[in-house]
Amino acid sequence: MDDNPKQDGAARPNEAQETPRRHWLKRGVFGVLAAGLAGGLGFKAFAHRGDRRGPLDPAALDARIERMLKHLYVEIDATEAQKARLAPIVKRAANELLPVRDQMRAARKQAVDLLTGETIDRAAIERLRGEQLQLAEAGSKRLAAAITDAAEVLTPEQRKILAERVMHRRRRWH
Repeated sequence: MDDNPKQDGAARPNEAQETPRRHWLKRGVFGVLAAGLAGGLGFKAFAHRGDRRGPLDPAALDARIERMLKHLYVEIDATEAQKARLAPIVKRAANELLPVRDQMRAARKQAVDLLTGETIDRAAIERLRGEQLQLAEAGSKRLAAAITDAAEVLTPEQRKILAERVMHRRRRWH
C-alpha cells in the first residue's frame, strides 16, 4: 500500500499557493526591499534629518557636519592642524554623497511603484536592482576613500578612540 497523499490528484492547500515561481517572487521582493533598506541605512550617518522628510539641502548638511566635527574634535583631542585637514575631507565627501542619497530615495519610491502596480515588471525590477548595486558600490568607494583620508590625519591613538566609540555605538544598537 502506498501512503502517497497525492494519489487522488489533490494538492495540499499550501502547495497550490507556494509554486516555485511565487517562492522566487517572494525572495526577489524581499531582496529588493532589503537592498533599498541597507543602502538607505548606509548613508543615514551623514544625511540624517530630524524630521526625515524631503531632500537635505547643502546648508543643513554643512551645519550638521560642523556639529559632528566639534564633537569629534573634543573626543579625540584634535590639534588645530588636524581640524584644518579633517573638515575639508568630511565636507567634500558628504557633499559628493548627497546626490547619491537623493538617488537612493528616488529608487525606493520607484521600487514601491514597481511592486504595487497592476502587473510586475521583472525586467524593470532587475534593472533597478542593478542600478542600486552600482550606486551603492560607488557610494561605498567614496565613503571608504574619505574614511581612509581622515584616518591618515589622525594618530594611531586617536583612531583607537574612534574605533572604540563606533563599537560601543554598535553594541548599544543591538
